[in-house]
Amino acid sequence: MTKPVILTGLRANNDLTIGNYFGAILPMIDMAKSRSDEFQVNMFIPDLHSFTTPIDHSQLYDQILHNARLFVAAGLPLDNPSIYMYRQSYIPAHSELTWILDCFTGFGEMSRMTQFKEKSVTVGNDRVSVGLFNYPVLMAADILLYGAQYIPVGEDQTQHLEFARDIAERFNNKLGDTFMVPESVKAQHAFFGKDQGLRIKDLVDPTKKMSKSDDSGRGVIFLGDDPAVAAKKIMSATTDDKAEIHYDRDNQPGISNLLEILALLQGRTLQDVITDYEGQTRYGDFKAVVADEVQKFLTDFQSRLAAIDDSAIIAKLEQSERDMSVVAGSTLLRAQQAVGLRRKD
Repeated sequence: MTKPVILTGLRANNDLTIGNYFGAILPMIDMAKSRSDEFQVNMFIPDLHSFTTPIDHSQLYDQILHNARLFVAAGLPLDNPSIYMYRQSYIPAHSELTWILDCFTGFGEMSRMTQFKEKSVTVGNDRVSVGLFNYPVLMAADILLYGAQYIPVGEDQTQHLEFARDIAERFNNKLGDTFMVPESVKAQHAFFGKDQGLRIKDLVDPTKKMSKSDDSGRGVIFLGDDPAVAAKKIMSATTDDKAEIHYDRDNQPGISNLLEILALLQGRTLQDVITDYEGQTRYGDFKAVVADEVQKFLTDFQSRLAAIDDSAIIAKLEQSERDMSVVAGSTLLRAQQAVGLRRKD
């Protein structure tokens, strides 16, 4: 492995939404394909991270494979030798390095992690797992095992990325150079670009993002939705009483959300779509256009998904896991030697 490493994670559980598709899956695949000439791209499945909060464990194994299928259906090339796709739990070094790093991590710094504080409130104090508390340490191990320089993360993960840098520097300063320190958040933004693009909002409450954890599902379009049902969700989407189409996120969030969805589905700029529909007064006709595009998109995507060859995905996973086990094992050995668990050569 001679190329510098970009590392990113593929979700391991829960059905994904069209918001996930356009906001995360497609940008991730585009990044992997465009950067693979210069970089090794590790696209791992964080299956150990997937149950830091309660899930249905009987569905997890199948969901892991299903989400790998989603990425392949969206265009992830399995034949690119610079792109690796592997399951976190199939490389035991992730868990073992986490324990070593745990012993150099303060209880206080984990307690201050914003995501832990926010998620623990929703779970309830009696149900908060040590795994949720410990999540950033495992994430640091995911990064440091492969000497990853660049890790595209959202704003909610930047604190965890900074921790990965901190723990690597702390370990190196105490026990000698062991880990490559990933680039700073500022450098990450410069490398990937900080433009977040369009973010699809909930159809019922367009002031909040479309979330796969939505209980009712009425405001969410899942990639697994029946296309006709998804079209009906669009037709029932919240709009307003202004009776004229304008792109105005503050005063007309529902109409603005539908304009953004249409731009993404048609692969056009938002401004082009706004120009086509600005000032029109028939909301029903406009919704019908968006609903038709959603139905066509899901029909096409689900057809591609059904044609995926599972054996090709499993072969890619297993080969990547063999290759990455060698890299991770080498890093783990250096850490074991540094802390005195293994003899230094």
